[in-house]
Amino acid sequence: MTQQPQPLITIIIAVFNGARTLQQCIDSIAQQSYANKQLIIIDGGSTDGTVELLQANDQSISYWVSEPDKGIYNAWNKGLLKAEGEWICFLGADDYFLDIHVLEKMSQELIKLSSDVKVAYGQIMLVNDKGVELYLYGESWHKAKKRFNKTMTIPHPGAMHNRKLFEQHGFFDETFEIAGDYEMLLRELVSADAKFIPNLITVVMPQGGISSNPKNSLSQLYEIRRAQRIHVSLLPSVNWLLALTRIYIRLILWKVIGEQQTRKVLDLGRRIMGLPPHWTRTK
Repeated sequence: MTQQPQPLITIIIAVFNGARTLQQCIDSIAQQSYANKQLIIIDGGSTDGTVELLQANDQSISYWVSEPDKGIYNAWNKGLLKAEGEWICFLGADDYFLDIHVLEKMSQELIKLSSDVKVAYGQIMLVNDKGVELYLYGESWHKAKKRFNKTMTIPHPGAMHNRKLFEQHGFFDETFEIAGDYEMLLRELVSADAKFIPNLITVVMPQGGISSNPKNSLSQLYEIRRAQRIHVSLLPSVNWLLALTRIYIRLILWKVIGEQQTRKVLDLGRRIMGLPPHWTRTK
């Protein structure tokens, strides 16, 4: 039996003043047991030592540049222009692969996929700023598909995009600031299927106070709605309206009883729903 060739996997990282975490991210890629990979890093003109870090890791990076950009999706699009891989994934500067075998395990699954599958993903582990595990995120496409038109249900860090996705649908819409990855995936997955790789945790993703701030959640929700107006429906769904209501309740609680008490109340609600605590563990 002829062994199928291992696909080239391109990893694209957008960074701006990420010197504190970027080395761990680069190390997790450089140490992968899978050799057929390409690492591209697009820096937005950092001034915190990121450029010096990139210079020191030059042997591990296929291409990098440091220059002002217009945000994460502009940076990713710059990376796509340099990407040579059959499959492409994106990491944040504070994300990192769970272990050294992630790409090897993923590649074994990618070569089995039907040619019409353009998006494949596993699970990611969310951790707090101390590295303490919070919970796994990512579920089967059978479940995720039911809600994908309503919200982002695919863990995007480490998700694999076949280069045909971008050839068919174009690059990321740079008018988005937060939900451009969701808008891109909607272009394909409104009418097609993604592939969930079970029993594969790909990326560790830190969760911090900034990401849980209700004002940021509100901005993200409105961008999700904009993507839905383009690809799904002009009218918001009940789920979207409920999510909007929950965020405004958080905003009110934040102002009335303070951030710390609000986090306790929110985690109480999660426990009642049978979910693990999150808010009191990310500060």
